[in-house]
Amino acid sequence: MSEIPATPPPGLPSAADPRRTAFIIYILYLAHFVPVVGWIAGIVGLVMAYVERPGAPDWLASHYRLQIRTFWIGLLYYAVSIVLCIVVIGAPLIVATLIWFVVRCALGLSRPMRNEAYPTPESWLI
Repeated sequence: MSEIPATPPPGLPSAADPRRTAFIIYILYLAHFVPVVGWIAGIVGLVMAYVERPGAPDWLASHYRLQIRTFWIGLLYYAVSIVLCIVVIGAPLIVATLIWFVVRCALGLSRPMRNEAYPTPESWLI
């Protein structure tokens, strides 16, 4: 009789894999840029991250912490950028915020496939 490994094998998550929810949230965050369903997808991802974080193992909880912070910090950066559109610097800052958001999600997506915690989930940068 074979034993079940403590951590799932590297690769894409299956239906029973605990990493699956983290992947779904990252995908929902990236779907955030799709017109019509974007904001709804982002909010659904945020709620899922809040719900999953308490019972998750530490390495996976770091991803949920990153996802929650990415949503709120991104919203703050976006709001500041909109206000700064008055003095023209806001438009490049909106683009920078969008790039920051996508890069954080892409980096986050790559780590659960290798069963790695996100190293700096508390960071305001990347």
